[in-house]
Amino acid sequence: MTSSVLDLAPVVPVVVLEDAADAVPLARALVAGGLPAIEVTLRTAAALDAIGAIAAEVPDAVVGAGTVISVRNVADTVAAGARFLVSPGWTDSLLDAMKTSGVPFLPGVSTTSEVVALLERGVTEMKFFPAEAAGGTAYLKALSAPLPQARFCPTGGISLASAPSYLTLPNVGCVGGSWMVPADAVAAKDWARVERLANEAAGLRG
Repeated sequence: MTSSVLDLAPVVPVVVLEDAADAVPLARALVAGGLPAIEVTLRTAAALDAIGAIAAEVPDAVVGAGTVISVRNVADTVAAGARFLVSPGWTDSLLDAMKTSGVPFLPGVSTTSEVVALLERGVTEMKFFPAEAAGGTAYLKALSAPLPQARFCPTGGISLASAPSYLTLPNVGCVGGSWMVPADAVAAKDWARVERLANEAAGLRG
């Protein structure tokens, strides 16, 4: 079982799949490039089938579910094979469901009060979203002194150029991004390009 999503790789690809048939070759390309943790977002009808296909056919991948916003999402994605959960935000009922899911999870936060509320509930690993819009590296740096026990996966607006500045922060375990899975590459089934971009991202923390 995954102990911490934050320690699997410096970058977690955030994947939106319109066609579940693309899931396995995409996941294989990402793993080959050095990014085993893959967040498949629940933004499309194909998401659950995609998670199930990756879980069944790409054993070296650690597939997770993103955009988890309801108790039903938690149940459905874990049943499909998700090995971690990521939410853009959280409520008490959603947090309770994630805590009892049996898999690691990253509830989303964008304010200091949300971080403190999660720490109060025993949660120390979180998604910081939307990272760039919510204050970026300056905000996370400011949180590190008063709240050193909180660790983050910033996601939202992060690029290959900006990722290194996040990864140098002591309270950042990894970043989430989609630049290594560009929509045109997925549409063209250009898995070699995805693998190349994943390899570049995997090398951000040498």
